[in-house]
Amino acid sequence: MRIVVAHNRYREAQPSGENTIVDSEIAQLTAAGVEVLPFIRSSDEIPSMSKAAKALLPISPIWAPRAQHDLSRLLTEHRPDVLHLHNPYPLLSPWVVRTAHRHGVPVVQTVHNYRQVCSSGIYFRDGVICQDCKGRALGVPAIRHRCYRDSAAQSALMATTLAVHRGTWRSVDRYVALTSAIADHLRDYGIPDERIVVKPNSVPDPGQPTPLGDGFLYMARLSPEKGVDLLLDAWRRHPVGALGTLRIAGDGELRPLVESAAAERPDVVYLGQLDRAGVRAAVEASAVVIAASMWHDVLPTVIIEALASGRPVLGTALGGIPYLLGADAPHEPAGTGPAENASAVAGGGGPAMPAGIGLGDAGWVVAPEPAALAAALPVARAGASGLATAARARYERTFHPDVVTKQLIDIYAGMTRTPTRT
Repeated sequence: MRIVVAHNRYREAQPSGENTIVDSEIAQLTAAGVEVLPFIRSSDEIPSMSKAAKALLPISPIWAPRAQHDLSRLLTEHRPDVLHLHNPYPLLSPWVVRTAHRHGVPVVQTVHNYRQVCSSGIYFRDGVICQDCKGRALGVPAIRHRCYRDSAAQSALMATTLAVHRGTWRSVDRYVALTSAIADHLRDYGIPDERIVVKPNSVPDPGQPTPLGDGFLYMARLSPEKGVDLLLDAWRRHPVGALGTLRIAGDGELRPLVESAAAERPDVVYLGQLDRAGVRAAVEASAVVIAASMWHDVLPTVIIEALASGRPVLGTALGGIPYLLGADAPHEPAGTGPAENASAVAGGGGPAMPAGIGLGDAGWVVAPEPAALAAALPVARAGASGLATAARARYERTFHPDVVTKQLIDIYAGMTRTPTRT
């Protein structure tokens, strides 16, 4: 089996779980005997491009001529069975779907965000969830609010790209939805059920877990949608030292907020941006990993890394987080509904949780509110040892490379080359 994996890498200065997943998936497929032909571009290439190439950058999200030429040559020479697309922006363009189809090559795409509809890809603006562009022929709100790279011009280009390529996205032969929530997003976009397969990501097996450490670890981009400010608000509601140590790893626009908190309280430690060895050490030093996302986070890689290391997770009940943890909706006071998008419990059992906290196979979920997260912190600390074994078991059962790679190969095997399209 011969597969082209197409991906525009995000800038290395902005660490990306998607880059990590693509690299891991290529390695796992290769180890399973699949011939992988990487078709990779990187946004880090842009500064060193020629003036002529840079002149074409504004149109590249719609149509990237150099990428289409190079891909066409690759497809002609190697005649792959499938093209598997991840991120096409900005140097590949969704046009790679049309190029593959012109060569009779079926296309699989893994959906890592909401960019079929949302110019920023995350359904989040000005500190709150936003779906103003949903259902619109052209995402005018994205232009008005400068949602893409804080630029009206670039937002207009991205909104136009999404409008131009609506038919392109609906021609993809098979979508890989990382969770059932993404499958619902695709159905709402008009993709029929038979072209959607739910398959999560995986991370390499780090081996049997070490004994739990102490305290909590937050490891994500330090930006508003990832909720580090929410976490710090919740943490400050407890006396210094009452919950052990809060370790924070990552970088981003909210770094000064984190540095200020670390200077203010001895139980907050800022670790900076970590390499792979540093990530492993930080996970092992902690008892619970926190995913405090404020947006419908699709499938945070940090959660899978935590489960692989036998660390339970405390997360907000948004996006794919409840799915990852096998968690039920938080127990709400009478007269209120569950936190948005929390899923039904997968398994369950154990002691009753305090109101507002959902218990899952591998952790806890709460509403994305400071009071709710503050209330859950001592519950998670006290219950970490009781869920550590279950966290590792959930990884082995659902997110281990052996399990996930077989699912992906089965998806490829179900695709067939078609006559060359014109």
